[in-house]
Amino acid sequence: MPLADLLCAEFQLAVDSSPFRPRSALEILPKLVEAGVRIQKAVTKAVLSCGCIRLAASKPLLPENATLTDLRLLPRHVEGSLCESCRETLEEEMGRNVYYLAALCNTLDLHLFDVILKEHKKVSLLGMYGVS
Repeated sequence: MPLADLLCAEFQLAVDSSPFRPRSALEILPKLVEAGVRIQKAVTKAVLSCGCIRLAASKPLLPENATLTDLRLLPRHVEGSLCESCRETLEEEMGRNVYYLAALCNTLDLHLFDVILKEHKKVSLLGMYGVS
């Protein structure tokens, strides 16, 4: 068993063994959405309250003869870098998101590693034609 598969399986088992984890998909789904919202709030706080990063978005200017490959060169619109506090908060919130994703996988008898592997294959196969 590959290390990544083993880590995902162990993580899913730990999540499944947690006595406090919701067992019903109807309980997990809103928690998963809430975790996503908490990620958005943490990024917003990093920009507006802390100021460690800045979002500088504008309409991308592409040359008329630009190719699909050129799209990878578009700016990411993030200036600066996360301070330690904001990084810690975002890692915690993203971890919570993965926790509820694993809980949903357990409830639906899916394997988190398989989900990740299938998405990786799709992204790798489709390359620049993949839809995000």
